[in-house]
Amino acid sequence: MYVAVYAWRVKPGKEDQFREAWRRGTRAITRIYGSFGSRLHQAEDGRFIGYAEWPDEATWRAAFEAKMVYDDPEARAMFVDALDEDSRPGELIANMTVTDDLLRRSAPR
Repeated sequence: MYVAVYAWRVKPGKEDQFREAWRRGTRAITRIYGSFGSRLHQAEDGRFIGYAEWPDEATWRAAFEAKMVYDDPEARAMFVDALDEDSRPGELIANMTVTDDLLRRSAPR
């Protein structure tokens, strides 16, 4: 398994809009590009951190090179509108290969 970690700064008051757009975009990316989905977190400093799981690096790289374009222009516009100017399109923090996985899975929300 392979993961990519991203961070975004969101304009104050646009947090719910960002989260809705992120959910819609993530569902589309999962469907179109074959990711295993993602988790969104909010850090103490206010940044949103997304952790996406992929079957392997090649699958992630193909999606990354395709710019993960998806078929929900409204969600994409909501996403971009919610971002602080310093966050476009989002900072790739790390790419990592999973070596040991003891994370207990919960039901999707």
